Amino acid sequence: MRRAIEIFAGTAAIVVVGFVLFFFIFAASITERVLNPVINKPPYSVSERAAKLHETLFVADMHADSLLWGRDLNADAAVSQVDVPKLVRGNVALQAFTVVTKTPRGLNIERNDDSTDNILLLALAQRQPLENLNSLTMRALWQARRLHEYADASGGRLIIIENKRDLAAFVERRKTQKAVGGWLGIEGAHALDGKLENLDTLYHAGFRMISPTHFFDNDIAGSAHGIEKYGLTDKGREFVRQMETRRMLVDLAHASPRTIDDVLAIATRPVVVSHTGVRGTCDNNRNLSDDQLRRIAATGGVIGIGFWDTAVCGEDALSIAKAIKYAAGIAGVKHVGLGSDFDGSVKVPFDTSGDALITEALIAEGFSDADIALIMGGNILRLLSEAMPE
Repeated sequence: MRRAIEIFAGTAAIVVVGFVLFFFIFAASITERVLNPVINKPPYSVSERAAKLHETLFVADMHADSLLWGRDLNADAAVSQVDVPKLVRGNVALQAFTVVTKTPRGLNIERNDDSTDNILLLALAQRQPLENLNSLTMRALWQARRLHEYADASGGRLIIIENKRDLAAFVERRKTQKAVGGWLGIEGAHALDGKLENLDTLYHAGFRMISPTHFFDNDIAGSAHGIEKYGLTDKGREFVRQMETRRMLVDLAHASPRTIDDVLAIATRPVVVSHTGVRGTCDNNRNLSDDQLRRIAATGGVIGIGFWDTAVCGEDALSIAKAIKYAAGIAGVKHVGLGSDFDGSVKVPFDTSGDALITEALIAEGFSDADIALIMGGNILRLLSEAMPE
């Protein structure tokens, strides 16, 4: 009997050790592979006209959650939707790297609370510092440091953009080198850990865009996917004021209708939506109404159209182009751009090396070359050139 118990205990120990090893070695990469599928794998082909036009464009994307997964962005990874080699192949000049610090279990676009924390498990699997386990601010700072480490190791292919001087120097550099300019944003002001003073900490780490909410309501504002879906709180109004003082962009992605109304009522600078769809082509709780499109454009902001099915009600470049066309018809062509949500736990029709497929789809939708140049990145470049800190 004792021998049987010893054998059972030894087997159980081996199983536990095996599970622990599997969790810490493989769980993060498997999770990314499952949550970020690409429908059509590269290489991608487009018409000669689209290829030639795309090579002349300054392409910019306002949203990718690639830092969440902890992999080396300088490596051309089979699992990734975005990394530096793919950005270079896709002729992407500017990429916003947006940081996720907490998401709820079973997240959906209708109703979520803040009682669960998926990112805690991911942080454990990635063996992140212990301080990240109980601080969302530290999780954001860890991801920001990772981006700087990737830039330092990129051999000049990835450049961090934090102000107008950085941006101007990068634009000049792009004339002779296909480098990528990366800038930092955050999904949800819960990353402040409830302390507005942490806004300074995040600013000095390079963050230049923050959305009040992500998938749940917080002490700053209500989410479109929260329980109560309220508007800005008093702290939220102070958050917007301090964001504008620092020349940081307020991002209304995931904001409740009341939050959108409240922000637009007090905003004195351009407001953006980094990744969204439009109800005119895809009517659901995640997407913007015509009135919201007009009012966001009136601030001088840019609306980034997403690439996934919930945003555009389709799984191809033409669906993305149709949403862009609708948004441009309502907000004006100078206020629409790309907001892929690559690596954001979404299924997409192609990875970023296939962005020329959007150029081809925009041609098919009847846009002029000049308007395509604005949509594919010119509008975002203009916005950042005007709105970033000195």
